[in-house]
Amino acid sequence: MSNPMHGLPFLPGTSFTNSTKTAFHRSQTLGYRNGYAIARRPTVGIGGDRLPVNQLSQAELDELANMAPILTYGPPRQAPPADFIPAHVAFDKKVLKFDAYFQEDVPMSTEEHYRIRQVNIYYYLEDDSMSVIEPVVENSGIPQGKLIKRQRLAKNDQGDHYHWKDLNRGINITIYGKTFRIVECDRFTQEFLESQGIELNPPEKMALDPYTELRKQPLRKYVTPSDFDQLKQFLTFDKQVLRFYAIWDDTDSMFGECRNYIIHYYLMDDTVDIREVHERNDGRDPFPLLMNRQRMPKVLVENAKDFPQCVLEISDQEVLEWYTAKDFIVGKPLTILGRTFFIYDCDPFTRRYYKEKFGISDLPRVDVSKKEPPPIKQELPPYNGYGLVEDSAQNCFALVPKAPKKDVMKMLMNDNKVLRYLAALESPIPEDKDRRFVFSYFLATDMISIFEPPVRNSGIIGGKYLGKTKVVKPHSSVENPIYYGPSDFFIGAVIEVFGHRFVILDTDDYVLKYMESNASQYSPEALLSIQKHIQKRGAPTAELENKHTEVDPGVQELEALIDTIQKQLKDHPWKDNMLEAFQTCDKEASGYVDKETFFKTCASLNVPIDDSLIKEVSVRSSSGLIGEAEQHSFSPECNCICILI
Repeated sequence: MSNPMHGLPFLPGTSFTNSTKTAFHRSQTLGYRNGYAIARRPTVGIGGDRLPVNQLSQAELDELANMAPILTYGPPRQAPPADFIPAHVAFDKKVLKFDAYFQEDVPMSTEEHYRIRQVNIYYYLEDDSMSVIEPVVENSGIPQGKLIKRQRLAKNDQGDHYHWKDLNRGINITIYGKTFRIVECDRFTQEFLESQGIELNPPEKMALDPYTELRKQPLRKYVTPSDFDQLKQFLTFDKQVLRFYAIWDDTDSMFGECRNYIIHYYLMDDTVDIREVHERNDGRDPFPLLMNRQRMPKVLVENAKDFPQCVLEISDQEVLEWYTAKDFIVGKPLTILGRTFFIYDCDPFTRRYYKEKFGISDLPRVDVSKKEPPPIKQELPPYNGYGLVEDSAQNCFALVPKAPKKDVMKMLMNDNKVLRYLAALESPIPEDKDRRFVFSYFLATDMISIFEPPVRNSGIIGGKYLGKTKVVKPHSSVENPIYYGPSDFFIGAVIEVFGHRFVILDTDDYVLKYMESNASQYSPEALLSIQKHIQKRGAPTAELENKHTEVDPGVQELEALIDTIQKQLKDHPWKDNMLEAFQTCDKEASGYVDKETFFKTCASLNVPIDDSLIKEVSVRSSSGLIGEAEQHSFSPECNCICILI
C-alpha cells in the first residue's frame, strides 16, 4: 500500500511506496480467554503500522468517573437464551385424556329411542392431534373401537383447529357433526391444564345408556310348562364340556389294534363326539373326528331296529333312553355305535363336576398300558456243516450277510507266525501206520492246515490233506463251538479232525521257542512232553551215529551236484529274492512246492543255473536217494525253501 506523505495531497505522484514492508495482513482481533470467545481492539493496522489511540485528559477521566456505572462498566450482559427444545421432544408421549359421551338416535327400535355411547378423547401434545376411541362392549352389536383416527380436528369453518386451551370439563365440542360432552379428565391432564393457568370446571357424572343398564338387570323369573328347561341348561352349561380318555381294544380281530380316543360330552345339549388321537408316523389319515357331535341313543324302541339311520335322523319316538353324563364313568366300558370303549381317565373339570353333581369323588386313573412281552431269544437253526459256524450264523442276522468281524490286532501281531507239527494217523488200517502229516497252526487266524508229504510207491497220493480251517473239538456243542488252540498241540497229544485221530510226534524249532516265550498258555503236561523230547534229541543213540557214518554213494553224488549249484549262485544278487519268491508260491506254508512251480519261479527270476544240473538233481531225488528226513533240495546258502520233487 502507499502511505501519503504529510502535507502532500493523496494524489498520483505525491505518494510513495515503503519498500521495506513485507507483511500486509490484518491483525487478529478474535481470541479465547478461559474458554470464552472475546473480541480485541486492533492496535496495529495493515502492514504493522501503529494505529493512533485517543488519549483522554485527567479532567475527562474524572468526568467519566462521576458518570453512571453503565459508563464505567458498560451495559450489563444479558443472560444466554435457553436451549431450544422442539415440541415433539418436549411433549413426547404426553397425552391428555378426557372422558366424554355423545347421544345417538335409534329410530328403528321399540326398546330404545336413543343410545348413550361413552368415548375417550385423546389430545397429543407433541403435534396437537386428537383421536376418539370408544371402549368395546361385549355383545353390543355396534362397530366400536377407534371412531376418529389420530389427526388435527377442525374447530370451525375458518380452518382453525382445536387446541388444548379449548378443552375443559363440562363443555361440549363438535367434531364432524357429532357433539361430545366432556365430563372428566385424568390426573395428568388436570395437573397440566392447571400448570398452564387454565381453571378447570367441576367434573360431571358420566351418563349411562338406558338399554345397557336394562340388560344388566337379572333375568325375569317365569315358569315354563315343559318338564325340563332347555334354555336354562344352555345358558348355565354353555362352554362346559366333560372330557374322557378311552381306548378301543380291537386286538381280537385280524389286524386289529388298541387305539386311543377322546370322548367329549357337552353339558349344554347332552351331545357327544369322539375324537381320534393321532401319533406321529402312525400311518393313518389325519381325520379329526371318529364321530360327529350328536345325541347318542342308549335304548331304542323295538320297532326302530329297522329304522334307516343312514337316511333319517333318530328322534325321541325311536329312542327310549339317551346317554347322559352319569353313563360315563371312569373304569367302565361304554358301547357307542357298536364299538366298546373303555374309559380309563378324565380331566380335572370332569372330576369336579362328578364330585359336585353325583357325589363321586373317587375317579382314579386306570393303567391301560400293556407291558411289552419279554424279548424272544433268537435261536439259530442247526448247523448244516458247510463252512464255519460263525459264517453260517450271519445268514440269520441280516438279509445280506456280512463276514464276521476279525481280531485285527491279533492278525497284525501274529502275521506269518505258523506252528508246525509232525503227526501220525491213528488208524486200525495197517497201510495208515506209516503215514506222516505236517500240521500247520496259523496264530493269526487260529486255523489249521494238514499236509501229507508224498511217499514214493506207497499207493497214497500225498499233498494237501486239509485246507486252512478252524477245527472244532470233538466234545463241544454246535451252538458254542470250542476250537483247537496252540495249547492243545504238544508231543503225544491226540488231535481229532473230522473223525480222524492224529498223534503229535515232533515239532519244529519255532514251536519250541514259542512255547518257551508263552509257557503260561500251556499245561504242565505239555511242557513236560516237550522237555523229554528235547532230551531225547540231544542224546542220540549209537545206532543213529553208525547210520550217519554210513553214506550211500548216490547221496554223495547228489551232494556234489548241490555243491556245484551253490557255487553258481554264490556271488549272484538273485539269491536274496529266491526265498521270498518260494514262500509266496508256498501258500499252505508246508515247506514244499511241486516241480512245475519250481521251474517257473527260477525262470521268472532268471536264475543262472544249468538246466542239466537241475534235471540231474530231480532224477536222483525221484530215484529215492533222498530219505524222508533229508528231503531238502537246497541248503540255506541258496536261500531256497524245502522243495519236494
